[in-house]
Amino acid sequence: MSRSSHGADHWRATPGRLFIAAVAALVPALAGCEAGVNAPTQQWHVPTDGAGLVLHRIAIRNVFVLGAPANSALAAGKSAGLFLALVDGGSPDQLLSISAPGTAKSVQLPGGGPVSLTQGSPVFLTGPQPKVVLTGLLHSLTGGSFIRVIMNFQNAGSVPLSVPVVPQAQYYSTFSPAPTPTPTASTTRKPKRARGATPTPTPSSS
Repeated sequence: MSRSSHGADHWRATPGRLFIAAVAALVPALAGCEAGVNAPTQQWHVPTDGAGLVLHRIAIRNVFVLGAPANSALAAGKSAGLFLALVDGGSPDQLLSISAPGTAKSVQLPGGGPVSLTQGSPVFLTGPQPKVVLTGLLHSLTGGSFIRVIMNFQNAGSVPLSVPVVPQAQYYSTFSPAPTPTPTASTTRKPKRARGATPTPTPSSS
């Protein structure tokens, strides 16, 4: 093999190697610091047993739902925080939405979404404050259970994941629970009177 041919093969292999290196660099960062890069103080934890995969050169790492404290459950109707990290090793993409069929009415992305992904710029949605929130839980969530989550990307498409519910205990006791949804105030409107109708007189007591 000529030197020029060897150089061409090396050039073709380099992007893949860079992506692998980026993912490898991301793993210890997530394992050591679950708090994320934007936290006021770094809080150190052991790595979570969160879900993860690599699809279309997008690495999805350490996805988990923060549950209630040990020996308790998040009740139906409440909210739950979803934590994860993303690293893009290819073309730019966007996380358009996330859904949790059968578990939550909706999932809120930071800023209302979408979340932009560019090569070499990992996105940490890892806490300790939840940036992705499952709202309107359809049933109670207990630690140790799993829920189905679907992540929808603009280019990579839909990615289903089986995500664990981690109790808010031990290493995760410093994570903040999702905010309680604010009840919507209901107003009672008086029925409109038909045009031309005569109001019924109120009987007076003698």
